[in-house]
Amino acid sequence: MSATDDNKHLMQRIFDGLARGDARPFLDSLDETTVWRMIGTTPWSGVYTGKTAIRRDLLTPLFAQFADQYVNVADAIIVEDDTVVVECRGKVVTKAGKRYDNTYCWVCRLRGGKIASLTEYMDTQLVVTALEPPVR
Repeated sequence: MSATDDNKHLMQRIFDGLARGDARPFLDSLDETTVWRMIGTTPWSGVYTGKTAIRRDLLTPLFAQFADQYVNVADAIIVEDDTVVVECRGKVVTKAGKRYDNTYCWVCRLRGGKIASLTEYMDTQLVVTALEPPVR
């Protein structure tokens, strides 16, 4: 199996989990030094560096706002060598009763079977209207 095939298989496994509301395959695939860039100028936008910071500063406060189980379904996974582009759709209701059904494009760089970097493009206006700013 080629590196391209391995990378596609990894991302398919991640999104099989996310489609069921299981984030464990995704979390397990983050490298200890992963860099996650969220585009835009929202309070959530910025660069989160390292698995610990991603969990502490991004995922924990984000998921604390959700009233039900977050799911994310891949519509397309495109792989070329160590680069994987995923078009996907997330769905969840916030504790404030707002729908947070965002559409994303993830551009990932993989290294050694782990996600080394992830750049996330999304509807930033929805981020501002549906989510409370993170507490920093």
